[in-house]
Amino acid sequence: MNEKTRAPSAIGNNPERNREHNRRVVLDLVRQHGMLGRMEIARHTHLTAQAVANIVDDLVGENLLMATGRRRTGRGQPPIQFAVNPEGAATVGVEIATDQMVVTVLDLTGVLRYKRIVPLNGTTPERTLPVFALEVERARRSVEAPLLGVGVVMPGPFGIEGMSFVGPTTLPGWNGIDVKAALETACGIDVTLENDAAAAAVAERLFGAGHATQHFCMLYFGTGIGLGMIQDGAPYRGAFGNAGEIGHVPVVPSGRPCPCGQHGCLERYASLHALHERFDACDRERPQISEIESLFKNEDPVVEAWIAEAAAHLSTVIGLLENIFDPETIILSGAFSDAVMDALIVRMPALPPSVAARSNRAQPRVMRGQTGQYTAALGAAALPLFEILTPKLETLPPARQVA
Repeated sequence: MNEKTRAPSAIGNNPERNREHNRRVVLDLVRQHGMLGRMEIARHTHLTAQAVANIVDDLVGENLLMATGRRRTGRGQPPIQFAVNPEGAATVGVEIATDQMVVTVLDLTGVLRYKRIVPLNGTTPERTLPVFALEVERARRSVEAPLLGVGVVMPGPFGIEGMSFVGPTTLPGWNGIDVKAALETACGIDVTLENDAAAAAVAERLFGAGHATQHFCMLYFGTGIGLGMIQDGAPYRGAFGNAGEIGHVPVVPSGRPCPCGQHGCLERYASLHALHERFDACDRERPQISEIESLFKNEDPVVEAWIAEAAAHLSTVIGLLENIFDPETIILSGAFSDAVMDALIVRMPALPPSVAARSNRAQPRVMRGQTGQYTAALGAAALPLFEILTPKLETLPPARQVA
């Protein structure tokens, strides 16, 4: 990674009570740099040489780090370099969407080792849980590395009362049950549960456009549209895991009715379901996700009209998010191809004035994500990785760059 774009390094704490934090600091630092020696780790983390030696020895003993040989830097014995061991552990990620299940496996370095897409014929718990158990076992057998855990993402919100969210962009039958417990019972493994937008933001934080960014918002396009937020390098979830239900923020007064009980919600204009409704209105067959890019490149009038409408409403929402959260940037990611995402960004009208309209910005106000159309499934697999790789305490500000 370019030195100028690397995220601020977390710093260690020498008291023994912070040992688990210090392990995360070392793992995350080595992951970001690729390879480092003990003295370089100590310099970056502000840990003592002895503390670093103990932590590195422990991580090597657990197969989380591996020695990669010596790197000559000058006189004397070249220092031994250490890297994250890709065979040290693996994670399974499962995205349960309205029409399919996407299953991924990541190794400890974040490399995709396995991906499988399974069509779903109904997404009630009774239909989904047996498929989930079968696919997790299949994914587990695809790698020999020890399994850290299973991450599962689903459209939110979770456990909501008083709002009729049973609609085309959510999953029927899951309300009122302990979803995490049901998933763990089905597969027999610890499950980390997250909404799809938050998981997608985690994927971008670890592997994509947000890698060097401590504060960003992500507008995530599934069947609906959600918001993932990274603050101080970690996902912001809210008190009950439902932060980011941006799809149900009204953007058109007295606009189209929404299953949530309101009118004019963003999801009714800027989502895959909204695009499908435009095809329904023209008595045309709904396109598959894989077909939308081709329709766009051929200037299909339905797709063109949807992009124009969606971009206009997204521009308004971006100004709103900037004023509320003051992010470094806002990332667009999810179901649509890179070409369609780029068109949404390019065709936005002039972004409204906000706290983000500064001349000294380091990043654009809006940018496309880098983790692709299956970012939520990657984020699902990244959730257990995030827990062991990402420090939770203070960081140093980035060093001033010399031109």
